[in-house]
Amino acid sequence: MNAILIIGHAPLAHALRQCALHVFPDCESALAAIDVQPNLSPEETLATARIAMAQLAQPAAVKGVLVLTDIFGATPSNVAQKLVDGVTSRLITGVNLPMLLRAVSYRHEPLEALVSRAVVGGTQGVMQVAVTAPQNQPRRSHDQDNYNDQQ
Repeated sequence: MNAILIIGHAPLAHALRQCALHVFPDCESALAAIDVQPNLSPEETLATARIAMAQLAQPAAVKGVLVLTDIFGATPSNVAQKLVDGVTSRLITGVNLPMLLRAVSYRHEPLEALVSRAVVGGTQGVMQVAVTAPQNQPRRSHDQDNYNDQQ
């Protein structure tokens, strides 16, 4: 099994963790969050993150740690880059809730597969949605008659 550490600007990391626990209450021990506070130095945040990584990797069943951060190049990402080794831990930036839920769902897969699934979940979770319901949109001449009144 893999553990997941979210590092983000306050209060994003803890908010994402709470959302994930709402859907997957059984993943509490495998999911940690660090909110980067504006008044703390990157070194202080790194020290906190190292403690969290050590605690997550402690159980013998944990094979790796996936670290998720919000914005590449910002303090959470810079701190995380100092944590991951590329072998037993990996880093993905641009975390969103679909990415996190996908990662939690597949945390039992090998770390490399987990990274791939999380990235796909994050990108597929972003989409433009029509402003009006399909049945209320004007019909185009090339549309098939698919009984719009029954949608």
